[in-house]
Amino acid sequence: MSTDINCQLFKIPEVWGGIECTINRVQDKWRDQLQYSGHYSREDDIDKFAALGIKALRYPILWELHEPLFNATIDWSWVTGQLNKIKEHNIIPIVGLVHHGSGPSYTSLDNENFCEGLSAYAKKVATQFPWIEYYTPVNEPLTTARFSGLYGLWYPHHTKDRSFLIMLLHQLKAVVLSMQQIRTVNPNAKLVQTEDLAKVHSTSLLQYQADFENERRWLTYDILCGRLNKHHPLWEYFTRHEIDERLLNFFIDNPCPPSIIGANYYVTSERYLDDNTNSYPKHVLGNNHIHQYADICAAHIIKPAGLKKLLIEAWQRYNIPIAVTECHLNCTREEQLRWFKETWDTCSSLTKENIPIKAVTAWALLGSYDWNSLLTKNDGHYETGIFEVKNNALRATATATLIKSLAKKRDHHHPLLEQQGWWHKNDLNNSSVHKKNIPLLIIGSTGTLGAAFIKICKDRSIPAISLNRNDVDITNSKSIATIIDQYQPWAIINTAGYVRVDDAEDNKEECFSINAIAPSLLAKACKEKCIRFMTFSSDLVFDGEKHSPYFEIDNVHPLNIYGESKAKGERNVLKENSESLIIRTSAFFGPWDKVNFAWDVLDSLKENKDCPVITDIIVSPTYVPDLVNTSLDLFIDKEKGIQHLSNDDSLTWFEFACEIANRSGHSKKYLKPCLLNAMGWKAKRPLNSALQNEKGIRLPSLSHAIRRFFDEKIF
Repeated sequence: MSTDINCQLFKIPEVWGGIECTINRVQDKWRDQLQYSGHYSREDDIDKFAALGIKALRYPILWELHEPLFNATIDWSWVTGQLNKIKEHNIIPIVGLVHHGSGPSYTSLDNENFCEGLSAYAKKVATQFPWIEYYTPVNEPLTTARFSGLYGLWYPHHTKDRSFLIMLLHQLKAVVLSMQQIRTVNPNAKLVQTEDLAKVHSTSLLQYQADFENERRWLTYDILCGRLNKHHPLWEYFTRHEIDERLLNFFIDNPCPPSIIGANYYVTSERYLDDNTNSYPKHVLGNNHIHQYADICAAHIIKPAGLKKLLIEAWQRYNIPIAVTECHLNCTREEQLRWFKETWDTCSSLTKENIPIKAVTAWALLGSYDWNSLLTKNDGHYETGIFEVKNNALRATATATLIKSLAKKRDHHHPLLEQQGWWHKNDLNNSSVHKKNIPLLIIGSTGTLGAAFIKICKDRSIPAISLNRNDVDITNSKSIATIIDQYQPWAIINTAGYVRVDDAEDNKEECFSINAIAPSLLAKACKEKCIRFMTFSSDLVFDGEKHSPYFEIDNVHPLNIYGESKAKGERNVLKENSESLIIRTSAFFGPWDKVNFAWDVLDSLKENKDCPVITDIIVSPTYVPDLVNTSLDLFIDKEKGIQHLSNDDSLTWFEFACEIANRSGHSKKYLKPCLLNAMGWKAKRPLNSALQNEKGIRLPSLSHAIRRFFDEKIF
């Protein structure tokens, strides 16, 4: 296996991969991303990574994991197996030793023994795996030093400039000493040094602060390249904070320039400093002891410099080959696609200008946990990566398809890539019509679900056209063919349906026509035109005899005409078009119209009217915005078959009503518990129709959804 990733002629970037692997410490609590993602216990992760076509993989052999006790005997067995798999797939490992960590408990970033300790561990890794050639001993040392030494977010939680500088220098000295030790084993070992490719913008008053931070952002590479001397603009910054010149001179005497600059660029990498603080929340405010200011993502305020300009700056400053070593966006699926494809196109264009951009790295292959709080909270907040981890299994997303195409075919087309991402909203040249808008067709525009799809598609920059019964007769195949020929959509989502459960008992033909025949005609037409199709079904396909939530594999046995029509519709759709996606869901409630149970309860409580609520039916309420967003993601991912989607709780209608009352602050005395038999409904209902997804795909908790309902409701 060739291990030289420096010899490429840089005509087109490679695709690399990386897994979010942080082991770090907040106070006395340790967090391990690979434990959360289940990577340690699955045997086929590397195989699935390899199937993407990646050429290299950023892979951890972390100090904190392997040597938690000083000088302990290291068990290399698990990581040996992983590295052997990587070799078997002809993938080049780029090994990380510390990833946003502070070392094991017997050291710390502010302790000089961190340097010698990591270098000794690096020697052990190199001795155990002498064939490994590419190393990142410390990931993003400047970023870690800021969070640990300047902002106090991570251990050892300091908030002083001197602490920041000490921690930065200790990490970089550890990098130098580690590479020296590694090269005693493998003289050809190469350094791939990662760092956030940052840029700071500001109001005119704060230009001095922006200038300082824009000089500071280069410190990792300046120091490793031996450029931090008495002529450096920030030399005085170090000496003013009483940094021993012997430590600074170490880097002049021991330069260790990277073989590859690893540039990590996020939508939040570019910041904007604003001294007009009145309109900003407190958590974004800070100060430099001269002025107070808000520190926010630049893309929300101005047009950022952009990745291309920052990569050019890095190349012109160092003339060292560059790889984008982290490309990830925590956002909706189409925005993840747009972010990666835009990064790829930018890097490809630079290689044509003879700027050596080696690769774009699909980061967070397994997703990441709690990075929305910068790891300071243990909320289990999961960001989907290239794969989505659910029930300890990997589900490939649409981004995986994109990456596979770029790695192997070098091109990829999807209608949703024709629109620019939200980060271009302040670009004066931005247009909603980037090339051409191939629409998504939404059938059923007047209903709760259809209206929500229209709103959310607009919010997500998904071009969509909505149709109602006056525009198309979905029970007529010719009418369906006409609108497909007219609009040429890439997909159709059917939200139309007969929803009057009791009336269906006397209107079976109409109910079946809309709920069973129409979806099958739409599915068939989509198959003939090779376009995607999604439709919706109901929890009422079940009989309620089960005493736990229903999974997709459970047998359907509806108790009423409505449920029969939905079950028949499911069978018809899958028979006509097996690639269709059918979402079973339950008990809608949402903030944008009042036709749902939550609003009925609220209106009764506000008017001090008695509100009879059933106590013996168990459901899984579903918040419409969550349902629509997740359905869209699954649809874009090309999921097929039946999927259950509901918010992650099961309870009775009465318990649900109590939750609404509690959150609204109204008295529950007007909620009148009653049994199903007392309602006088014509159609039978199952006593339990709670839903659960067997693959582990779940919407947020019901309590979280109810909280957002009250924040977002518009009446």
